[in-house]
Amino acid sequence: MSSTFATFRDKRLISIFLFGIASGFPWLMIGSVLSAWLKDESLSRSAIGLFGAIFAVYSFNWLWAPLIDRVKPFCLGQRRGWIGQMQLLIIGFCAWMSTLNAQTDLFLIALCGLLIAIASATQDIAIDAYRIDVIGEQEKATMSAASSLATAGWWTGYGGLGAIPFLLADLPGWHWQAIYQVLAAIMALCFLATLLASEPDIDREALLQDAKARYSNLLGNAQSVTSALSAWLLITLVEPFREFFQRSGARLALKLLCFIFLFKIGEAFLGRMSIVFYKELGFSNTDIGTYSKLLNWWVTIIFSVLGGMVNIRYGIFKGLLIAGIAMAASNLLFALMAVVGPHKGWFVVTIVLDGFTSAWSTVAMVAFISLLCNRAFSATQYALMASLSVLSRTLLASGSGMLVDGLGGNWALFFVITALMVIPSLIILTSLKDKIAEVETSR
Repeated sequence: MSSTFATFRDKRLISIFLFGIASGFPWLMIGSVLSAWLKDESLSRSAIGLFGAIFAVYSFNWLWAPLIDRVKPFCLGQRRGWIGQMQLLIIGFCAWMSTLNAQTDLFLIALCGLLIAIASATQDIAIDAYRIDVIGEQEKATMSAASSLATAGWWTGYGGLGAIPFLLADLPGWHWQAIYQVLAAIMALCFLATLLASEPDIDREALLQDAKARYSNLLGNAQSVTSALSAWLLITLVEPFREFFQRSGARLALKLLCFIFLFKIGEAFLGRMSIVFYKELGFSNTDIGTYSKLLNWWVTIIFSVLGGMVNIRYGIFKGLLIAGIAMAASNLLFALMAVVGPHKGWFVVTIVLDGFTSAWSTVAMVAFISLLCNRAFSATQYALMASLSVLSRTLLASGSGMLVDGLGGNWALFFVITALMVIPSLIILTSLKDKIAEVETSR
């Protein structure tokens, strides 16, 4: 047990935690805060749900992830350079959002949210690659600890700091545009943390020698500009995906990707409508900020660390299995809450269990995906797999409002359906038990 705690004293985990904050914070800008703003402007549930389509960008960031692996920014290094530049864009777009009016500038708000999502999704590629690059390939225990601290950081940005706008919203004289100015200022602090972080010491060119040799033979020995460019494009755009499917085998690779896609789909449908549900149930912005954000933040941090410890001691498979079962249970608790009504005691119980499932499942998934990546293509391969998880949480979940409306506003039935969505992924997970054990012992 002492060795497990010692793993968390690694100084590299501080930067990973701070980058986690920077990764989660933009989701607040275009997620729960935007939903609350639009709800206060009397937009329908279906319209608010459709705004969730903005998050589809996170599902497709693997398309440009190869550039994050191969194109080096002009300063701060391969990973920090991309992170810092995207953070500056997020700050600028958030400041722009603060000048818009939800009644007259709805299209511009959607456009601004989309631009924040693009910059944030690109930042996430570099942050995930940073975590994989800075932890040694044989440091499996440290990778689990890093995954738990990354998750704790993400929820600190999304949940802990996420309480601020909701608490401000109920104060006299505060409006949502002013709140977005505060969000831009907080993001500026994240940029300062990026400046203070250390760049991973990775000889990327050495890692790419095998790929260069493969495509050099394919293209011949001609030293023309055309052949050099072709080789660069093949190594950048093709090799990361070829290497992943060849290493795993096409059938197993597809099964892995299918599991990643399905695992958190029920949680995604629930999460997209949670703020609307709380408001319709009768909770105030202060209640939401205190319970859904602040309480959930502490719960998530605690269970993120505990989830990392479980992964270190008992393996990722058990961590994923526990998380999947708990996700279904927490969704059923939301159904009970819909029947009971705005009871703060049930609200606390529901938030605690939901925080446990979100943290535990994310830590296990992040550690699992990280171990599947080849460090030569860490940004691209992680983005490919993580984007599938995000796809269910974004594009598909954007129809969650329509589902609630189609059920006639029957929130209890809606949450029961989201609980059942977990079952297919657990069936696939049991068939992947041996593969997960192999990955943990071979890296």
